[in-house]
Amino acid sequence: MHRFFFAVIAAAIVGYFSACSIPSDSPREPKAEATRVPTEKPRDETRRFPSQGRVSVEIVDNHVMGKDFLPGGNVAQYDDNGKQWRQFLVAVDLPTSAALLLNEYRGEMEGPKYLAHMGGYFGKDGSEDVLVMQKGRWLMGIAGLPQQEADMVARGFAARLD
Repeated sequence: MHRFFFAVIAAAIVGYFSACSIPSDSPREPKAEATRVPTEKPRDETRRFPSQGRVSVEIVDNHVMGKDFLPGGNVAQYDDNGKQWRQFLVAVDLPTSAALLLNEYRGEMEGPKYLAHMGGYFGKDGSEDVLVMQKGRWLMGIAGLPQQEADMVARGFAARLD
């Protein structure tokens, strides 16, 4: 009786897994394609950038500052009294997402120095000085200014973010 019962169970299991398997000659679709969600275009956040010295604001669809890990956002060009720099802004859905982007950007920097008073980092991105920080769901940065000047610009920029 027990042998018959186990034989029936074994046959049922084999039958179940045979029915569930995909024939080896049928094409398989990659899972990433099935779960990919179209990315929204970034909003125009020109109003969040200080106007003094601002030359232009560009909406970048993806990879702000040329970083593969960054989504789209806004990049503003500045020229004030002969000093030129860029400010960038990326909006994400959650503060934790912005914190993860900040950490990834820090990993890309050469000699990142933690700035405790603003929770950001200052260092080199290639040959350019960069200050990058997070405020809520925003990742923001100043590129092209020495630390003391970037710090002052960043304070004014951060005050414009909700």
